[in-house]
Amino acid sequence: MVASAKSDNQTDGATLQKADLENFPVAPSFLPAAWRTDLMAVYGFARLVDDAGDGDLAEPERVAALLDVPVTADRTAFRLGLLDGLERDLDRAFGAALGQGGEEPRHPLMKALVPLADRHPVTPEPFRRLIEANRVDQTTTRYATYRDLIGYCTLSADPVGRLVLAIAGVATPERIALSDAICSGLQIVEHIQDVAEDLGRGRIYLPADSRERFGVTEADLAEPTAGPRVRELIAFEAERARTLLDRGAPLVGTVHGRLRLLLAGFTAGGYAALAAVEAAGYDVLAQQPKPDKRRLALRAAALFAKGR
Repeated sequence: MVASAKSDNQTDGATLQKADLENFPVAPSFLPAAWRTDLMAVYGFARLVDDAGDGDLAEPERVAALLDVPVTADRTAFRLGLLDGLERDLDRAFGAALGQGGEEPRHPLMKALVPLADRHPVTPEPFRRLIEANRVDQTTTRYATYRDLIGYCTLSADPVGRLVLAIAGVATPERIALSDAICSGLQIVEHIQDVAEDLGRGRIYLPADSRERFGVTEADLAEPTAGPRVRELIAFEAERARTLLDRGAPLVGTVHGRLRLLLAGFTAGGYAALAAVEAAGYDVLAQQPKPDKRRLALRAAALFAKGR
């Protein structure tokens, strides 16, 4: 039992450490300790679900055993089984938070949702959407249009922003709409950064109609460096992401204090990543463009001061 607990702590700690790889710190030190705990709980859930959907769990068999999910040779079926198991554990977490009795959540990262759901007016719906996004990833590997891609972002990205607003106690319809624009923009930025990595997983998040417009084939995306047509396509998609960030950036000006700084930082992370893509000449195949920390800090300061 002791060895098993140690393995759980090490593995789940490694999951949370992936927060350091994001474009902006998930729970920066300037936030109150309670906020940091809650944000890391949300991140831990999202990272766990993403890793299950991507086949990146450090110990998938351990997680499967924890959730009573059968291990199968069919990778897609196994991943879908894990996602179903995580959704059942999500139900356990919210049942425990609402005092409905029943079984406690089994996964350590799910257990962290119990105090969060007890303290804040959050519902299971945003968490379910994140799980559903990963289900979609098992069966949908291409998107015909930009609208289709945005539809995916409503599952894979927008729920996170809504949870942040709920944790801060400032969720309103107007703020949610602005947050959705920022989160969808950030998701598209991430897709642009990860073209080569996603292709390695058999997925392409650049819309097919855009690829056709610029004459980009899937073989072009598999090259070690981006040719002129791929660079034009990436520049086009980057501008779309920037438009979404611009649309949502006024959210920063609707809040104050440390929350304002947090939202400025998240949004600046997207702008800084786009600047890195541009600085790389829109060649996202040779290497993954990463935002410059100094540029990110300056942009965050500007957003904080102007409120947009």
